[in-house]
Amino acid sequence: MKKLKILVLADLKKHTNSTVKSAVSLSKLINAKVDLFHVKKATDVIASDSQLSAMRTINEEQNQARNQLATVLNPFAENYNVNITSRVGMGHVKSEIEAYIKTSNPDIIVLGQRQSKTLKIAGDNVTDFILKTYNGTVMIASSENGLEPESDLHIGFLNGNTTTSNTAITNDLLAQTNTPLKSFNIVSNADQKAAQTSNSTNKTIDYVFEKNDNTIKNLSHYLEKNQVNLLLINRDNNTESKSEKSEIKDVINKVNISLFITSNTQKQAI
Repeated sequence: MKKLKILVLADLKKHTNSTVKSAVSLSKLINAKVDLFHVKKATDVIASDSQLSAMRTINEEQNQARNQLATVLNPFAENYNVNITSRVGMGHVKSEIEAYIKTSNPDIIVLGQRQSKTLKIAGDNVTDFILKTYNGTVMIASSENGLEPESDLHIGFLNGNTTTSNTAITNDLLAQTNTPLKSFNIVSNADQKAAQTSNSTNKTIDYVFEKNDNTIKNLSHYLEKNQVNLLLINRDNNTESKSEKSEIKDVINKVNISLFITSNTQKQAI
């Protein structure tokens, strides 16, 4: 059986270590290999009109980045016996990422949690860019509450359950988690709230939140209270409404746990 591949897109800033740690944790849970890609923007490196000088600067910057990567990755590879490959790109960030994703064909892309001063790509930050252009599964690793290798996994679902997120990868994760599962649902009115509550099962505990200005804050509180460290979000392209897309964006911006956003090309099992 082909081994799954996790691609980590890293900026080599202060939260890279926590992003890699979450990726390694995920790899141990689903038996996947890890590949890391870092891009240096060419215009930030080349300041000379001399071609020879520019090439020398590029080589120096790439070597420095490789050394930084080795410093981050080697302890994880040694401590958790996981194979981690890496590559440094140089050029237009958007184009380099697109090309590398096409070449490497990952099953999951792992990103660090967006920061207030995040890298911009043609008006989008990296997270928005990946979610718009990559149809596969994306994990956004929390910088403060990321996954820990060889630690317990506590899964929650946003507006879904085990049947609406039924893919091979999520099934592998569910096999590793403690039960009962937690389902967190955002509804627009009280009637929906009552209907959703009546659908709860013995295997799943449902929390239902009526949509208002405090919804995401309340959701975040209950995720923390229930010690959820991975929130699964279904982004099936066939059913996702503008409202649901807005909710996902709010969760990405404001919820401080790792998020596991499913593929939008795979028909979900019912």
